[in-house]
Amino acid sequence: MPVLNRIAAFSDDMTEWRRHLHQHPELGQECHETARYVVDRLKEFGIEEIHEGVAVSGVVAIIEGRGTGAGAGRTIGLRADMDALPITETTGAPWASTHPGRMHACGHDGHTTMLLGAAKYLAETRNFAGRVALIFQPAEEVGGGAELMVEEGVLERFNIDEVYAIHSAPGTPVGQFYTTPGPLMAAVDTFHVDIKGEGGHGAYPQDTRDPIPAALAIGQAMSTIVSRNHRALDDLVVSVTMIHAGSADNVIPEGAYLGGTVRTFDKSVQAMVKRRMEEIVKGHAAAFNVEAVLRYEEGYPPTVNSERETAFAVDVARDVAAEGVVTDDVSPEMGAEDFAYFLEKKPGSYLFLGNGDTAGLHQPDYDFDDAAAPYGASFFARIAERALPVEGN
Repeated sequence: MPVLNRIAAFSDDMTEWRRHLHQHPELGQECHETARYVVDRLKEFGIEEIHEGVAVSGVVAIIEGRGTGAGAGRTIGLRADMDALPITETTGAPWASTHPGRMHACGHDGHTTMLLGAAKYLAETRNFAGRVALIFQPAEEVGGGAELMVEEGVLERFNIDEVYAIHSAPGTPVGQFYTTPGPLMAAVDTFHVDIKGEGGHGAYPQDTRDPIPAALAIGQAMSTIVSRNHRALDDLVVSVTMIHAGSADNVIPEGAYLGGTVRTFDKSVQAMVKRRMEEIVKGHAAAFNVEAVLRYEEGYPPTVNSERETAFAVDVARDVAAEGVVTDDVSPEMGAEDFAYFLEKKPGSYLFLGNGDTAGLHQPDYDFDDAAAPYGASFFARIAERALPVEGN
């Protein structure tokens, strides 16, 4: 079996932990009960150095290795996110969410469980030199918990040299991994356009300054940024995802709103999109005789894996992957991930771990496959052991 034997032996425990977490999802930074559950398990494992309340409800635990060796004096960071999503679950599972309108639809219950499994194993064996920092992070979905942790100095405070994380991947066989060096996931920005005109009776549009034609024209013009303003070989997504206006069929409203998302990998492309949006909004406001204001919010940066650490992580993954299958050259994805903030400061790597033929992420019928947990826990454990080898091993 590719997973570590000791981890395989307590896989039933991991299933119990994961299903408990799944039943009790929490949102954003308010992952206090989740953090309490994590801390209780860490104490059961005999881990003594536990720091709570990091980035509001995050937890960082330190496991000290034994002996001397090439890893002595170094610290490897292993991260799992803890927060859920504001979605009403439809799985019908016995362990379904007990909180209506909240569920673990992105596998963070599984991520937390895998790191707990690695923590249990590493606390028992201590078969590494140096230190391992277990990072349990809130607010990945919204709020940028990773950014908060970085701003609070987690990387410097615990002298973390490298950082690693994994994410559930529906559609990939359980136990198989994939990643790539360099850009893996995109930067994510959000734009809002508030349009103000002058409302009135729908039968007399000449007496109004109708914001709806302006909104439609602005949205259509923004769609041309991808097709006409950037090089076709540069990855870029601009999606208008919201248009709100009006309340009755015979009333021209006073205002309208449209908003959406931008995904990029390159700072110059990001800057071009923002400039063009400003020009489009300003020009169409004049053309339609309305007032229009663009609010452009820069979000998570791109997730960029460092070359050396990704080659190392791929090699480790091949040790524990089902049938040894690891893909190390996937195309970048346009989704986003706030682990990017850690990778901006420290070398490291982000990988995906197969969840089998299940519903997709962020869907109400998604569920983490418990059979994947031993693979993730074994990956985390072997990252520590191989990055921090004990002399003589």
